[in-house]
Amino acid sequence: MTFDLQPTLRGELLQLRPLQAADYAALYAVASDPLLWEQHPARTRYQEPVFQKLFQESLASGGALVAIDNNTGTVIGSSRFNGYTPAASEIEIGWSFLARSHWGGHYNGEMKQLMLHHAFRFVDSVIFLIGPENIRSQRAIEKIGALRDGNRTDQSGFESWLYRIHTRDIID
Repeated sequence: MTFDLQPTLRGELLQLRPLQAADYAALYAVASDPLLWEQHPARTRYQEPVFQKLFQESLASGGALVAIDNNTGTVIGSSRFNGYTPAASEIEIGWSFLARSHWGGHYNGEMKQLMLHHAFRFVDSVIFLIGPENIRSQRAIEKIGALRDGNRTDQSGFESWLYRIHTRDIID
């Protein structure tokens, strides 16, 4: 079975669907908040030229998803699958961000759970690469069961902490 990197996934709070070029304005409206990026290694992603590059890379990746709030129908963020490695039975989930209006609740957890359940149909292990100073993301990923499993340089050249969840660690 081939890994579908851009599925449509539905939960109680949000749905994830493949990112499209037409999503640019709505997604930039979310990403233009400097506080989203204050702990991220790429702190300037709120600036439109920087975000535009990220958006184009996301489209080109073939694994980017946009998050839509089920109650309002509005775009609230994005995430993506990357680096599918069949031989290692592994994939990365990353480049995730949510509007601050959706922080502190269950949206991030549901987004990651939807993506994890999808990924575990194809792989045994999911990794997350998080900047050492990004405490907010580290705590969020630990909350869903990821454990720190070393360091790795990410695709952008940033030294990142590697977190991992194995399929055997998921409890429904």
